[in-house]
Amino acid sequence: MDGVPRVPEQRRPDSAAESAALRFGVLGPVRAWRGEDPLATGSPQQRALLAALLLREGRTATAAELIDALWGEEPPSQALAALRTYASRLRKVLDAGVLVSESGGYAIRGPRTLDLALAQDLTAEADKARAAGDLCRAREALRRALALWDGEALAGVPGPYAEAQRVRLEEWRLQLLESCLDMDLEQGCHAEAVSELTALTAAHPLRERLRELLMLALYRSGRQAEALAVYADTRRLLAEELGVDPRPDLRELQQRILRADPALAQPSSAPTEPVTPRPRPAQLPATVPDFTGRAAFVRELGEILASAEGRVMAVSALAGIGGVGKTTLAVHVAHQARAAFPDGQLYVDLQGAGARAAEPETVLGSFLRALGTADSAIPDSLEERAALYRSVLDGRRVLVLLDNARDAAQVRPLLPGTAGCAALVTSRVRMLDLAGAHLVDLDVMAPDEALALFTKIVGEERVGSEREAALDVVAACGFLPLAIRIAASRLAARRTWTVSVLAAKLADERRRLDELQAGDLAVKATFELGYGQLEPAQARAFRLLGLADGPDISLAAAAAVLDLPAEDTEDLLESLVDTSLLESAAPGRYRFHDLVRLYARACAERDEWPPREREAAVSRLLDFYLSTAAGVYAVERPGDRLVDHLAGTEYPGLVFADRHAAQDWLYAEAHTVLALVQQCARRPMLRRAVDLLWAVKDLAESGANSKQYEVAAHALREAADLADDPRSQSRALVTLTNVHLVAGRFQQADDAAHLAMELAHSADDRAPVCWAANDRGIIALYQNRHADGEAYLRQAIESFRQDRNLAGEASALCNLSRIHLAMGEVASAVDLAQQGIVIYDRLGHTLRGANGRYALGLALTGQGDLDAAVDRLTEALGVFRDSRQRLWEGMTLFRLAEAHLAGRQPARAAALVEQALALLRGIGGEWRRGNVLTVLGRALQALGQSGRAHACWQEALGIFEQLGSPEAADVRGLLAPSAVA
Repeated sequence: MDGVPRVPEQRRPDSAAESAALRFGVLGPVRAWRGEDPLATGSPQQRALLAALLLREGRTATAAELIDALWGEEPPSQALAALRTYASRLRKVLDAGVLVSESGGYAIRGPRTLDLALAQDLTAEADKARAAGDLCRAREALRRALALWDGEALAGVPGPYAEAQRVRLEEWRLQLLESCLDMDLEQGCHAEAVSELTALTAAHPLRERLRELLMLALYRSGRQAEALAVYADTRRLLAEELGVDPRPDLRELQQRILRADPALAQPSSAPTEPVTPRPRPAQLPATVPDFTGRAAFVRELGEILASAEGRVMAVSALAGIGGVGKTTLAVHVAHQARAAFPDGQLYVDLQGAGARAAEPETVLGSFLRALGTADSAIPDSLEERAALYRSVLDGRRVLVLLDNARDAAQVRPLLPGTAGCAALVTSRVRMLDLAGAHLVDLDVMAPDEALALFTKIVGEERVGSEREAALDVVAACGFLPLAIRIAASRLAARRTWTVSVLAAKLADERRRLDELQAGDLAVKATFELGYGQLEPAQARAFRLLGLADGPDISLAAAAAVLDLPAEDTEDLLESLVDTSLLESAAPGRYRFHDLVRLYARACAERDEWPPREREAAVSRLLDFYLSTAAGVYAVERPGDRLVDHLAGTEYPGLVFADRHAAQDWLYAEAHTVLALVQQCARRPMLRRAVDLLWAVKDLAESGANSKQYEVAAHALREAADLADDPRSQSRALVTLTNVHLVAGRFQQADDAAHLAMELAHSADDRAPVCWAANDRGIIALYQNRHADGEAYLRQAIESFRQDRNLAGEASALCNLSRIHLAMGEVASAVDLAQQGIVIYDRLGHTLRGANGRYALGLALTGQGDLDAAVDRLTEALGVFRDSRQRLWEGMTLFRLAEAHLAGRQPARAAALVEQALALLRGIGGEWRRGNVLTVLGRALQALGQSGRAHACWQEALGIFEQLGSPEAADVRGLLAPSAVA
């Protein structure tokens, strides 16, 4: 903030009466508002006077100072009169008493808000947050501050004072941007930062800090050659423009990149404060010597206990499934807090998970004896014992650990209830009805914590050489501490076993629970205690819900599994959450721990009778998803008749009123749907599973779900081949064609589409014939087989027309437009794309209408109508982004970059290409990446960054040569004349 005039903190309106207070802006044109109404600020010189007064921090500026600010060393002869005129006019516009005259000068006074002051407040907030280690809040505050700029500060304001302030405010803005981008890199957002840094370095080529950040962002994005090329370009530019070398920080970064310094690869992280336990003798059980992780919970609970002094009582209740480590954590925290409770620590196992829970009056008798009460003085009744217990604790500071509680009723009489005391409670049941308690839901360990615990028990030597196998072990244990401890103990006791042997034993899901037992410790036995306490309806729900694969399940889907109304289902699921056998992943969503799911399935196989009930539950779930997915497809693609060709369902699905609600459901359910598809691949439900995968085809192009979609498509293809079912085979191949297309594997895509058409003909199944022909047309385009592509697409158009599928026809027309563009028939390409758009718009087909606009944008770019091309592509981009189609969003940014590059706007093109690269990470395939890198190189070359352009082309050439793509020849032509300084 060096050189930026500090504007004092200004009061914001805090009542309706002040809602029309004055607001001023200087971070852009100089403007004023009363409430939301803009005020006329007059001529440029009048705005210059207003700006000079606003930036004086409420102090009086003399007439001479203001004349010098407005006109400098050569003011007009009537400068003073003009100044008075401007002041008079401003006084009429502003509220009374705002612009005041005093001591021969002027000042701005009274309640007001200035955008510069808001920016300074936000910057101060960011500084505090960053100092506290809260980078998310710091970044958000800085982004809000930067958003206050509306173009150039003091835009259009004349005079030497305004010019000086403009320079200082721009320097400050760049400093804020650098700080914000620095924090982006600290938090691992390096790929996203490259685009912004590319644009900024183009706009400010001599600013070395931006170059340094760009080098680091590129390096962390796996683009080392480009990072080094940025240094070479910078060194050459500084020598040519200023005759100097890069500053030491930049040179040091180059050297660290050259030697692949491991410290550069990962964002920095703030060190955590070590927590030093301060043990004291008491009733607490011994803490485990290998306690690991849980730092956040240790800190949270420690703070609650530390606040007990001066409070009536501090109570924390930990809930979680059996084996999650509630007791271990509570004992560990209690030991660390002993110094805060010099009068002692009490402990009891309330045995709440067993058949015979401890009675509160028995526990109170034990506590009273431990506190020095004679047996003869201990009364008989619960109420009298509880009253005496509280009296004995009065004036003392005691910590009470109540382990394994059954419910809140068992706990209440045992709470100290006096100032300075605290209670820690553990239970499988959430203590929602324990008034005043700080509730903590304990989850499984983080992967790094789980591996650390495993290593502590087994030994660094054995784990270090088999780290991947050790990660497989703790993952198979579901990161559950009890399971990890059992697995590690078994391995530690068997010196002839390797970690890989144990991992192989745990890989079999059907035997995993049996493997996880050692001595008197067993995961299954821990779960049996909870299952045995369930009511019949709860037990049935527990068993059947465990049958469904997937990370979680929605309330509506669970209702389908259980064949119950949603209200009854919710009551059952929430009761299971309260027992900690089920988790509430989010409102309306539920999940099992992995080992609990295995146990639930074992219970279903053992207790669910007759067995067909299990199959019926999964079948209802599949029906629910297929019916709902078909509805989503119909909402997103009105007029597309694919839904009419899908298998029928008996169980109904959800109905959505609009496209956004349908998309929200699809992406929220993506992982669960794709898991179920794989689960049903080898069942009699194969045909419905294939149709479900086809109906959710958007997931293949989303990026986030593309890999899981591909795995599901391969599984269905194999299952359909085993079943020798041509209908399922052809449809599975259509989904696989789409997978290969998205990944850029064009020959594999064409092979799959060709076979899909043959099998569909043999099965007399029309839908795959239409879509496979359409796909083969676009594949032929990518392979430069234009005549073949035109033939396939005309076949697709005819097939779609026979099926009365207008949306499919529009898709084929737009693809044919791209074939004609590649063949040089630009006018025809424009016309075909427009035909497709007309059909899409008539159907109300928003998403695929964007594909039509994409095709039209390409055709218009080829025609040279760049403004119209950018308009169409921008329209498409908004829809793809709104529809969460990451592949198409990235490719549209790429096409926009091509249009801007053709329009001689290389800086804009480079920024757009970088955004495309960030979006296309992990999706789109190497061929598309090669094309994007080629255009990025062209844009950078036009910006004078030849070194980095050369690095992009070298990488693109390597991609095209490996793929055997004809584009390699074009890139060699680009590289031939280029030279790097």
